[in-house]
Amino acid sequence: MDNEIRRELRLLKGYAIVVTALLGTISLAAFRQSSQKQKFTEIDVERINVVEKDGKLRMVISNRDRSIGPIYKGKPFGYAGGTRPGIIFFNDEGTENGGFTFTGSKGDDGRYRASTHMSFDQFNQDQILNFDYTDNNGRRLTGISVRDRADVDIYDMVEQQKAIVAKHADTASRNAAIREWLATIEREKGMPADAQRMFIE
Repeated sequence: MDNEIRRELRLLKGYAIVVTALLGTISLAAFRQSSQKQKFTEIDVERINVVEKDGKLRMVISNRDRSIGPIYKGKPFGYAGGTRPGIIFFNDEGTENGGFTFTGSKGDDGRYRASTHMSFDQFNQDQILNFDYTDNNGRRLTGISVRDRADVDIYDMVEQQKAIVAKHADTASRNAAIREWLATIEREKGMPADAQRMFIE
């Protein structure tokens, strides 16, 4: 009886050693494979994040539902994602600095809307060079625009505008407050907060 128990214990011990070695080999192979370049013939994906080694975003490619909202130094602000299918670019600080988006659909009533938009942003600000196509059921606009923006941090501007909107319930007083706020920026910076310098159609 003792010999039989010893034999079974030896078998169990051997089994445990073999399984442990096998799991270790599989884990090591998986780790080594994850650090190697992979080649795919075709993939289906809803979103791809291109990041630096420290995790900062450099580019996001996504469908509409998985699209990203505005990002400032790695943190979301302004509005939520889910509206911009395409490619969004980010600068060295992890702040959005341009992108390429596109839409196009026809409604049940037969009317259609379509757009393609590529933009480049001023540092820590909004778009200043745009390539655009918009089409609202045959009313088309295609062109290149160049804008100029005051040197005011976009995060601060969004927060200030949100505070104005929250403070003024009625539309007239809110619009007046926003106009005064923009006029203050113009006086302080010696230029409009946002000015279109050129549009080529």
